[in-house]
Amino acid sequence: MQAQSLYVNQQSLKLLNLLEYVNAYYVDSVKENKLVEKAIVSMLKELDPHSQYITKEEVQEMNEPLIGNFEGVGVSFNILNDTIFIVSTVPGGPSEKVGLLAGDKIIQIDGEVVAGTGIKNTDVFKRLRGAKGTKVVIAIKRRGVKELLDFTIIRDKIPLFCIDASYMITDKTGYIKLNRFSSTTTKEFKEALVKLKKQNIQNLILDLSDNGGGYLDEAVKLADQFLDNNKLIVYTEGVKSARYDHLAFENGVFEKGNLVVLINEGSASASEIVAGALQDWDRATVVGRRSFGKGLVQRQFALNDGSMIRLTIARYHTPTGRVIQKPYNSADNYDEDLLNRYRNGEYMHADSIRFVDSLKYQTLTKKRTVYGGGGIMPDVFVPIDTSEYSDYYRDLFRKGIINKFVLNYIDVNRKEISTGYPNFTAFKNRFSISEQMMDELIAFAEKEGLVRNNEQLAISDKRIRIILKAYIARNLWDSNEFFEILNQNDDAIQKALEVIEPPKSATRK
Repeated sequence: MQAQSLYVNQQSLKLLNLLEYVNAYYVDSVKENKLVEKAIVSMLKELDPHSQYITKEEVQEMNEPLIGNFEGVGVSFNILNDTIFIVSTVPGGPSEKVGLLAGDKIIQIDGEVVAGTGIKNTDVFKRLRGAKGTKVVIAIKRRGVKELLDFTIIRDKIPLFCIDASYMITDKTGYIKLNRFSSTTTKEFKEALVKLKKQNIQNLILDLSDNGGGYLDEAVKLADQFLDNNKLIVYTEGVKSARYDHLAFENGVFEKGNLVVLINEGSASASEIVAGALQDWDRATVVGRRSFGKGLVQRQFALNDGSMIRLTIARYHTPTGRVIQKPYNSADNYDEDLLNRYRNGEYMHADSIRFVDSLKYQTLTKKRTVYGGGGIMPDVFVPIDTSEYSDYYRDLFRKGIINKFVLNYIDVNRKEISTGYPNFTAFKNRFSISEQMMDELIAFAEKEGLVRNNEQLAISDKRIRIILKAYIARNLWDSNEFFEILNQNDDAIQKALEVIEPPKSATRK
């Protein structure tokens, strides 16, 4: 141990000597802090893809989504035609309390005009976020009101929710979609399940697709909701980190009942821990496509200036011993892994994925064959659907046209829609995208520089209509309603329903 410490001290002195020489003799003036940061970044890049340097400024931004709250005024907004539109207010938040409404346009913030000034999202965040208890005065333009309306808002803690949607997708089956694993994930999940139990939930679809992960302990606690006590959920181990087992330790809220877990290539880290544990114990059927393959454990170490490094110290292993982390021998191959999967046809055909026998494992209850070596391979493969995809459809999103069009449409028609569809059920069952609305979208897109393409419009017509309806639902209600519309045309959802509930008995809502 002494020899190792002596070696580390010698290498540290070597770096310090280099910095001193540059500072004393280099031909031009240099910024030492930038040199040091670049050296740290390069050093960590040599280790693995997930060890990284985080600046002091990035530390606060990085922690907000996982801590589960930030301090501000509590609005969702979009910038359209150089004007800040309020899309929604957080229920019970500071903005709702003073009477701000969806559709209001922010013209001034603390006396400064912000409309027509080229303001960016980051500028809005800086002006509206702030310490709890501080004040911000905004002036808004409201449709139907001639003068500007002034509101004094007292900033407060604003919750960030990790559940995007929770509803009964059939009379028997509930659906919950998680977007990340934050400090409030398990609490939110339990609350959502309590509501679904009141609606006689018997089966559950847990959607972890495109969930990039988060806190390990929340992944363990969530998996615990489905597993009996003392069952192994995940273990971590590294050359300098002894094996540590994470076990189920409480009576879960859904230990009985059919369960499907949805994953795809965007599901990583904590999502893979949950999916892997439930698959290994034969507790759930995993549906979708192979997950990302991020199974390295990082520990954060603070540096003297408020910055930090996130250093890999161990690997995640599923209960059967599978390694979740995919290979990372080549940085270029690692960065292009998802693109290579697409090129190799993995998103379309399950048999495009090759597993070696040495990575074969048996599940712990039914002794089914599963494979390690990178990511979680689903039990039921669902290919990506590109049949309704076109360049025109892609550009509607790439140029932000869909979002801008819906904001305009809602701004003009909010009262009419609210009167005609007083609740979401009425909207879901009766609202449809008319030909006139499609023509208006196409005309709007042309003004935004997207040339009409009838052939590609024919290919993507159905998908565009569903997306439009989903965006309108989100603007009028919330993300829950957005996904309830969107999921009606989702192949993975439909496959999950086939797995979890016999087709003849499934009464779609």
